[in-house]
Amino acid sequence: MGGGGMKRDVPTQPAKPAAPSNTPAQQAPQQNAAPQQQATPPAAAAAPQKRSWMGPLAGLAAGLGLAALASHFGFGEALANIMTMVLVGLVLMLVVGFVMRRFAAKKAAAAPQGMQFAGAGAPFPSQMPSSPSVGSAAPVAAAVPVAAARPVTQPGFDAAGFEQLAKQVFIRMQAANDAGDQNDLRRFTTPQMYASLQHGLLERKGAPQRTDVLQLDAQVLEQVEEQGEQIVSVRFWGLVREQSEAAAENFDEVWHLVRPLDGSREWAIAGIQAMA
Repeated sequence: MGGGGMKRDVPTQPAKPAAPSNTPAQQAPQQNAAPQQQATPPAAAAAPQKRSWMGPLAGLAAGLGLAALASHFGFGEALANIMTMVLVGLVLMLVVGFVMRRFAAKKAAAAPQGMQFAGAGAPFPSQMPSSPSVGSAAPVAAAVPVAAARPVTQPGFDAAGFEQLAKQVFIRMQAANDAGDQNDLRRFTTPQMYASLQHGLLERKGAPQRTDVLQLDAQVLEQVEEQGEQIVSVRFWGLVREQSEAAAENFDEVWHLVRPLDGSREWAIAGIQAMA
């Protein structure tokens, strides 16, 4: 489809994050720390002492006064130690269980609730009529990669969902343009854009045309509200073949779609802007 209609300045290149730099202020503490580490005399080597697993339990038991309590009721030292370890083990199990429950509750609260299709409304009819599918049995060269841009959208706008529906409309509009389907062209375009497409049809003078969409990618570049309308700019790129024996060609263009904020009509194509 030829270009025409609305033109807009949309972001096409992602912003590059600034690389962290090592400033002298950051290096100075490291340089000062080195002499201090060198000035510290090495400690005399001491024979490592074997740590006993009873140490922490005994300390905890002493804090709880369990050993003294067992002795008070006349239990022997060995039996008192066994009871102390059992009670300490129960306390540790309760503490670990409490910590794990708190951690699980925080993790569940932080989990995302999922994206809902809000803000975009119903971009196009939910049931799109059958249209040519993307792809071909014949092998073709891969499309030239396009640098992804950072989309500018409002909170709650489902860019991914809009992109999927926009691909369906792209294929349908290509088929309508090839067939000269005035109903589809008029339905999904603004009056200005429809006039531009109709002019191209008149120049063809009824000559047959077929566009095979071999590869198609889409990305929402911008979604804004201006003068009572919602405007979404979608970038399409990929491979198309306009003649059965011709080689596949790369394309890269931006479609601007508009819809009244009150939802009084469906989304319509207001302009097609070539990027290459």
